[in-house]
Parts: sequence; structure tokens; C-alpha cells
Amino acid sequence: MGRHNFKKLKVWEEGMSLVDETYRLIDAFPRSEKFNLVSQLMRCSVSIPSNIAEGTSKTTDKHFNKYIEDSLGSAFEWETQLIIANRQGYIEKEKFKSLENKIQQLQKMISGFQGGLNK
Repeated sequence: MGRHNFKKLKVWEEGMSLVDETYRLIDAFPRSEKFNLVSQLMRCSVSIPSNIAEGTSKTTDKHFNKYIEDSLGSAFEWETQLIIANRQGYIEKEKFKSLENKIQQLQKMISGFQGGLNK
């Protein structure tokens, strides 16, 4: 396996875009959520591209795959936090649907990238 340049990976770039979206999203959350849902959403979003980047430093696809798997787990965790925020009324329905679609597309991209590593 040759090492990947994580900054050139579309899946990493999409993960970074989700981080940007998350920062914008949490501005409207109640102050009481600062150490709860806001913190959780931030950690999940940052974890997605961070794990992809860290995985590119590994010398085998098997090791890289572990980091991609962790990234995918964080994407599903982020989606769950988004659903919670929606159920609590912190997000407008249209914004929720847009972000839900975005995270599901990112999950598919991560899964596809992972599938390529497993070949």
C-alpha cells in the first residue's frame, strides 16, 4: 500500500465540510447544551476527517481500515446526535433533512472507500 495524501481524498474533504456545517449548526443551540449535545456533535464531526487523516499514516491497508471504520462509526454517531437535536426542536425540519442527506451520503462514501481498501 502506498500512503495516501489525506488532503486529496474526497472523503476527507466531505468530512471537513461536515465539520464546517456543524460549527454553523451549533450556534443556534441553547446555551444549556454547550457541554452536552453541542460538545458531542463537535467531537463526532471532528473525528470523521481526523480518523481518515490519521489512517493515511498507517503502513498497511489493514491498519488504515481500522481508522476508516472508526470514522464511519463517528458518522453514524453524528447522525444520531442530529436526530436528537431535531427531536428536541433545535433544528428546522428543512435543515435537518439537508444534513441527514449529507451525513448519509458521507457514510456511503466512507463505506465505499473502505470497500476499496478491503479488496
